[in-house]
Amino acid sequence: MNPTTKPLNQKAWLLVLPVFICVAFSAILPLMTVVNYSVQDIISPERRVFVGTEWFAAVMRDDELHSALLRQLGFSLAVLVVEIPLGIALALSMPATGWKASALLVVVALSLLVPWNVVGTIWQIYGRADIGLLGHMLQRMGIDYNYTGNATHAWLTVLVMDVWHWTPLVALLCFAGLRAIPDAYYQAARIDGASKFAVFRYIQLPKMRGVLMIAVLLRFMDSFMIYTEPFVLTGGGPGNATTFLSQYLTQKAVGQFDLGPAAAFSLIYFLIILLLCFVLYNWMQRVGTQDTRPQE
Repeated sequence: MNPTTKPLNQKAWLLVLPVFICVAFSAILPLMTVVNYSVQDIISPERRVFVGTEWFAAVMRDDELHSALLRQLGFSLAVLVVEIPLGIALALSMPATGWKASALLVVVALSLLVPWNVVGTIWQIYGRADIGLLGHMLQRMGIDYNYTGNATHAWLTVLVMDVWHWTPLVALLCFAGLRAIPDAYYQAARIDGASKFAVFRYIQLPKMRGVLMIAVLLRFMDSFMIYTEPFVLTGGGPGNATTFLSQYLTQKAVGQFDLGPAAAFSLIYFLIILLLCFVLYNWMQRVGTQDTRPQE
């Protein structure tokens, strides 16, 4: 080692120590509690019996869980299919600079400021045929719209509600990605006479790959854990049409007070989200690498 080189000062890591302590209390300790519950049969506050992996096996055999998982996967995929292209289109249509861009950014972001429970209440009133604008208009058009009695209407209403609430997030991320593209790329495209679609395909879309990856992962994780909005809007009904995984877990833990199966299901739920996000992230990375590879 060069004698003139100063030794590294590692004391700066102490500044991160409060963050690790907060994470330990807010995440690690509750997770260990859930792990503890998942291997016990809690008969009473004083009586607990170790059951090993019995609850995990019972949860994996639960047909209602399988149905809720299929509904959840279908909903999350529908969210991505609708919100990602819509957010990109909205970002492309927004002005790049000036007061109009600033004003439009504020207007687009307004729905993100609405709390989740208020979103459900807004659409609960909005979809009613007697006092809601949407329900009344659809009834006047001859559509027998009833999100409380028709499973398809309820599912579509939850989807449209989520699109209204979260598409602005995708649009804002895409807008930031577009503004980060150097103007030299557009100048070269104009010199070559590239069309708007060619500019989007070979300049804008590849340069937005990073923010699109963030948008896809955020929207997938959030939609896969959706709870408050459908609970307020439909209560999981009609039947089980909008009972997604998070609401099914709440019914297990709170409604039926089955803490052991609920804890086992929580861990499985957590692992499903991690696995799907890992697969989705690697797939997007692979697609992005193929798109940026020079053509022979």
